[in-house]
Formats: sequence, C-alpha cells, structure tokens
Amino acid sequence: MSATQRSGLGNGRLLLSLLLLAAWEAGSGQVHYSVPEEAKHGTFVGRIAQDLGLELAELVPRLFRVASKGRGDLLEVNLQNGILFVNSRIDREELCGRSAECSIHLEVIVDRPLQVFHVEVEVKDINDNPPVFSVREQKLLISESKQPDSRFPLEGASDADIGENAQLTYRLSKNEYFSLELLINSKPTKKLSLTLKKSLDREKTPEFNLLLTAVDGGKPELTGTVELFVRVLDINDNDPEFEQSEYKVRLMENAAKETLVIQLNATDQDEGVNGEVTYSLMSIKPKGKPLFTLDENNGEVKVNGTLDYEENKFYEIEVQATDKGNPPMAGHCTVWVEILDANDNSPEITVTSLSLPVREDTQPSTVIALISVFDRDSGDNGQVICFLTPNVPFKIVSTFKNYYSLVLDGTLDRESVSVYKLVVTARDGGSPSLSATASMSVEVADVNDNAPAFAQPEYTVFVKENNPPGCHIFTVSAWDADAQENALVSYSLVERRVGERALSSYVSVHAESGKVYALQPLDHEELELLQFQVSARDAGVPPLGSNVTLQVFVLDENDNAPALLPPGPGGGPSAVSQVVSRSVDAGHVVAKVRAVDADSGYNAWLSYELQPAAGGARSPFRVGLYTGEISTTRALDEADAPRQRLLVLVKDHGEPALTATATVLLSLEDSGQAPKASSRALSGAAGAETALVDVNVYLIIAICAVSSLLVLTLLLYTALRCSAPPSEGACGPVKPRLVCSSAVGSWSYSQERRQRVCSGEGPPKTDLMAFSPSLPPGLDREVGEERQEAGSNHSGLVSSINPFPLLEVYIDCLKKSSLFHGCLIL
Repeated sequence: MSATQRSGLGNGRLLLSLLLLAAWEAGSGQVHYSVPEEAKHGTFVGRIAQDLGLELAELVPRLFRVASKGRGDLLEVNLQNGILFVNSRIDREELCGRSAECSIHLEVIVDRPLQVFHVEVEVKDINDNPPVFSVREQKLLISESKQPDSRFPLEGASDADIGENAQLTYRLSKNEYFSLELLINSKPTKKLSLTLKKSLDREKTPEFNLLLTAVDGGKPELTGTVELFVRVLDINDNDPEFEQSEYKVRLMENAAKETLVIQLNATDQDEGVNGEVTYSLMSIKPKGKPLFTLDENNGEVKVNGTLDYEENKFYEIEVQATDKGNPPMAGHCTVWVEILDANDNSPEITVTSLSLPVREDTQPSTVIALISVFDRDSGDNGQVICFLTPNVPFKIVSTFKNYYSLVLDGTLDRESVSVYKLVVTARDGGSPSLSATASMSVEVADVNDNAPAFAQPEYTVFVKENNPPGCHIFTVSAWDADAQENALVSYSLVERRVGERALSSYVSVHAESGKVYALQPLDHEELELLQFQVSARDAGVPPLGSNVTLQVFVLDENDNAPALLPPGPGGGPSAVSQVVSRSVDAGHVVAKVRAVDADSGYNAWLSYELQPAAGGARSPFRVGLYTGEISTTRALDEADAPRQRLLVLVKDHGEPALTATATVLLSLEDSGQAPKASSRALSGAAGAETALVDVNVYLIIAICAVSSLLVLTLLLYTALRCSAPPSEGACGPVKPRLVCSSAVGSWSYSQERRQRVCSGEGPPKTDLMAFSPSLPPGLDREVGEERQEAGSNHSGLVSSINPFPLLEVYIDCLKKSSLFHGCLIL
C-alpha cells in the first residue's frame, strides 16, 4: 500500500470517528471525555463541573459525588476546581479486552435538589502490549521432496491492543531457503506461511534454526519473537489433504457437551502406512483448547465445555492431519466456529438507595433511589424493560439507557402504611424472555401530624368529701397515632382560678401516667363541683396537644351537726325564754326552736324531739317533729309549775345521726299580765296569714311556668347525656342510694349528676328529696302549719325557718337531679 493510500485511509478513519462521536453525544445528551490508558495519576480529563453547568461553590454543599459501576476509583473529581482527573492506573485491555469501544460510565449525583448526570469517558488505546507468540518455538517437519514455492503454515502472534497498535508485520531471519508470506483469508485475520524458495537437500542441510519476529504498528513499535526449528525429512512425498482449507460452522452457545461440531476428513495418496492419517489440534484461538476435542482417528470435532457468546463470538481451530509415513507428512485446515447468542443471561438489577427512610411529608416527584439494569446478551435478548410492583405510591422513570429513578408518585401516611415492600422487575426481549427481580423496603419516617386524642371530650368523677390528701381520683389517657417521640404524651393541668385559689392547690396530674390526685381533703360544703381541664401534649417538634374536661363532683357526708339559731335579739344559741299565758288553749304555739345543718340532702333533714321531764311527769307541751314549734297539748291550769324547762333534741338523718340540744325556758303567768304582747302576736299572725295567701297565688303560677320549662329542658338534656356512663373516682366510688321510706314519707338521693355547676361560687343543694302525701296521723296538721311559716332555710330542706320549704325542695329537685322523674308537692 502506498503512502498516499495510507494517508487517505487514516483521514477517512478520523472523519468516521468524529462523526460517530458527534452522533453519540447528540443521542445521549450527556458529557463525553476521552483519556489514554496508562495515564499517570492526576492526568487532566475534563472540567466536569463547568461542562455540567454546576458552580464550583456548590459542589461541596450539594454533596457532589461520582459513582462508577464496577470501575473502582479509576477517576476522581477535585471539588476545589471541578476537574475530573485520573486517580489510578487504567488498563484498557483489563477493562474491555479486545472490544473496539471502551468507555467508563460515571454517574454524577448532586443533592438539594437531587440531580443525576451521566458521563462517558472513552479509554483510548496506546501501544503498551507487545506481540506475543503462544509458544517459544515452532517445529516444522519438511520433506526434502517439497518443491519450491511450497507453503508451510505458521502460528502467528497476537497483540492485546487494538487498531493500528495490533496490526502485525513479520520478519524472518536472513536465509536462502525460506521466506514469509501473509495471506488474507475470509476472516479479519492474516494467514502466516513459510514459503520454500528453493529445493532442500537433507544430506547437505538437515535442519534450520530461524528467528521469526512480529512487529506491531504502534509508535514506538513493539516486537515479539519465536524460534522456528525446521527439520528436513526424508521422502514421504504426499501430504494428507483436506477437502477444504477452511470450514465454517455455526453453533449455539447453549450447545451441550459432546455436541458434534464438524467431522474432518483428510486423504493421503500414498499407500500403506504413508497413507494412514491421524488428526491433532494445533491451536484454538482465542484460548479455546479446553472447549473442543478432536478424535485423532476419525476427525470428529466435539464440544468439550460450556460455550459463552458473551466471552467469545467465534473460534479459530487449526487442525493438522499427519500420515504414518517415515518421516510422517502433514496437512492442515482451519475450522471457523461462529457462536450464536442464546437468551441465557437474566437481567441484572442494581438499586442504589438515596433517601431512606422517606419522611411522610415528602413531596411527590422526589427521587428515592437509582436503579440500573444490565443484560449480557445481545440484540433482542439484551433489550430490557423495567417495571414496579403495582398499587404503590411510587413509579419508575427512565433517565438514560438502562438507568431509572424510583420516584415518589403520591402522598405518604405512616399511620396507614409504615413500610412499603417494593419489587423491581426487569424483563428482557428474548424468547422465552428472562426476568430478574430486586426487592427493597421503603420505610416511611414519622412526622408529628397527629395530636393526642382522648376517648371522650369530658369525664365525670364522683369523690366523697374528706378524702385523704394525695388520693388518686381518676386517670386520664390520651393516644397519639404517631411514633417514637412524636407519640410520647405528657399531661398537665390547664391552670385556672377556683374562687380565690389556684386550681393546682386542689388537684395535680402526673405528667407521665395521667393520674389525677386530690392534693387536699375536699369539702362538699365549700366546693360541690370542681371542673377543670387536663392538657395532653406530645414530644414532637412542634408539639401538638388536646384537652379533656373533668367534672369532679364532691359527694356529701354527714360531717356537720345541727346548729341552733338564736331566737331573736337577746337570745342565745342554745336557750329560748318565753312567757306563756295560762289561758291559752290546747295546740297554742308558745315557742319555736330554730336549727340548720350545713350538710345536704338527707344529712341536712332535721327532726325535733322533746326530752322527757325529770321525774317522769307528763309535760303539757310538745314539739313539732319537723317544725320545731313548741305548742300546748292541753289547757294550762294552776297545777302546772310556773317555770317549765324543756329540752329539745335536734337530730339530722345522717348515718350515724348527729344531734344538738336546745333548752327552752317557759314562764307561765296569768292572762292579764301580757295582753299587749298577745294582741300584737295575734295581729302579726293575721297579717302574716293574709300575706301568705297572696304569695301562694303567685307561687302556684310561678311553679307551673318553671316546671314546664325545666321538665322540657331536662328531657332534652337527659336524652343527649345519658348515653355516656359517668366515671367513678378511685378514692371512694359510691353507688346511688335506693329510694327509702320513713315514718314521714319517701325520699331518694342520687349521685349521678351530669349538670354543669360553676365551681367556686356558692352552690345550691344537690340532693333530691320528695315527700309522699301519706303522712302518719297527727303529722299532717304539723306539716300544714309549717307551710304557713315565714323565714329562710339554709339547707334547702323542710325546716322551721323557711317560709316556703316545699317550693324550694321542688325547684331544687328540678335543677339538680339528672335522674329526676317527678317531684310531689304536698
């Protein structure tokens, strides 16, 4: 080939390379560099940060990093100047073998926001591998009868480089008998032969020692040598000959062992032993000797190992046929075995996690992981599609050939699904197709998006008064749907004022357990209802919380004895003095004992008894059982002592009952001694009776109106609230008392109160007491007289001080009993 032709060929190759490079870059849309193999450490490759459009100042904050699948740390980036440089030795032959193209694919990843770039670095071949012969010497047996121009095949050298660096030329040491000849065959290899220039004379020259040198086309050129030992044989003048000098065979890569490749046949025109042929393998390129066997007798070539299209696509088998003459003669042929691809490689999946675990407030389109797939097969067998498990809030997005991103495709809720089990499936286009799967778990990280929640918005607690300090009265519990510290709930009181005191002086709540304690004994007479809120807060950032309302009803106990009230100016709390005319008739009221009880309900219901006189004498006086009025039982006479000392026992109906004693001193005098006082008393009684009649008319109207309104309200209130049973305190849960009866009627006392009462103010009485119309004989008149009395009643029960005791009992019944069915006024 002339220099002009070689120059034109070189320019054409350069132009073709530039066109291919431009087409590749236009198709990939990524950055492309090239670097020669064996470049020194620190060799400049490219300004990768500048070419990718990244600022140098953001490389470190955005976690700029480079990943290379299976390439180790051959290339590295200087984060100070954004230059890609050679970090360690790059051997093109080790990376790509004899492949015409060799590239290192880099994945460049930056965060905030996440971006992925693909960079191709082409590794240029240099002439760093000399030609190598497979043996140190080659032996040739040449008969002296060989004619000039006879050819003898030689095994050529191989060069690990590619292109011009692997273009070999050969030189033979100077001699007068032999020369070299290169023959171009149908495959991209050259056939090397030794050509006889003139006839041999074994008796003159029995053997030759020649040096064969192989020179590559690199700059500088590298060489390899092998010794040729030529032995001149005596005449066996016919070589075995094959039908063809070259055979071509196609074989699937999944061919089983012992599969017949080809059966060779060589013939020798000689007779006898000089015509008997045996076969032998000379060489199998590349490195294929273990993969094939040759039967030395019948020439059958069979598969001996596992063929792999991905390792080698074709094999060159050199076969020699040798006769049994003396000396033996040999013939040669070449068998070209082309390996056909079979779909015998499943796709390989590599998943690189980037953002695990994923916060449940992560926005859609966020990249979660990188996925790369690879199939060693070719053609349709190597075309891979990738898809994801259905019905998950994720999707796979293709970013480059065989490169994908796992992207969030919906909203996450850890409380609904805390972990997603994803299966990535890659399937090739072979027939039948092969697939591979890769599993990954995507854990959803919790965000504090749920406030603690109570089972009820409010609780009702009943506690007996006089409880011990520090008593546990209730436990609140809130549940948080979040996890870890976001679900760690602590409790606290919502501070407020209860009257003139702080709420925290009455109760406290344990921050961790939610137990509510009474810090001091509670007094029903001071505080009937304590209503407050407990707050539950989680430990998230920012914390979330909610409140629950507690209504603590303080239940009354009989801890207050009846207290006597002074009768008027000049009187004392325990003694009543009164002047009585001897002319009064039976049933005349001569005095009245006044008493109150600080308790409520049955504990505050007072009765009066007259203690027997000393000596057993029958007293002409009696006391009203519930009015405290002392009246005569008969007309007074001269036989009655002028000084009467009466002891009145005042007793409540608690268990046990508490009492008080009042002393009444009566002075009996003749009727003429107190006319003015009697007249004034009669006049005042008449005026009071007239006023009472007027008041009762208005009371009847008021009672009817108030009763209708309150009954309607209570029916609605009971229907809304009776479905939730009240909670009981730990200090002293008490069941409601049953309806009881006594000598004076029926009464009931209920603790199941659901009404709201403002604590800290003077609470009204909370007990229900109703009297039946069936009073014992002798008491109905007394009760009737008590209805006409005027005054005030401290306890809200029937007493001798309240002018309208049954009206107050009835209204109190309507106001305070959630289990009210009706009150009866006698």
